[in-house]
Amino acid sequence: MSTSGLDDLMGSVDSPLIVVTTSAEGERAGCLVGFHSQASIDPEHYCFWLSKANHTYRVALRSERFAVHFLTDVDRESARHFGSLSGMETDKFAGLDFTDTEDGVPLLADLPNRLIVERIAMLDDGSDHVCLTSRVIATEFGQSFTPLRPSQLGDLKPGHGSDERAIRP
Repeated sequence: MSTSGLDDLMGSVDSPLIVVTTSAEGERAGCLVGFHSQASIDPEHYCFWLSKANHTYRVALRSERFAVHFLTDVDRESARHFGSLSGMETDKFAGLDFTDTEDGVPLLADLPNRLIVERIAMLDDGSDHVCLTSRVIATEFGQSFTPLRPSQLGDLKPGHGSDERAIRP
């Protein structure tokens, strides 16, 4: 099986996009995430995978709580903002409307459909992403929506390439 075959297959699946935000020691971070899924019904668990190349991964290593913001089909600019800027070079939260939870996790006002989660485990299998398994603490949901999908962003250039890992296997 070739890698391009996997790319083609996953492109057809076109999974929804999310933005994950967190903070540690007063440092905020957030990134666009394409790999994520509910992982358990009872208890409620959610998994998401963070690229080792980005700033959010580095902050997540020191974080316990996260917000998982679900993007709608009208949230293209938020996706571009969190997907194409590097948090190592810019404050992604400057100029955005957000509040912090009592744990310091940024909640984006423009993305009200979200989970607040607590880390259970982080799995690093040596690939370019790590899997973060979390316990759902709270759910904030307004109304049904159409999710934003990668195919709707076409020309998005990531803030980092997958070869820019913080840790090499």
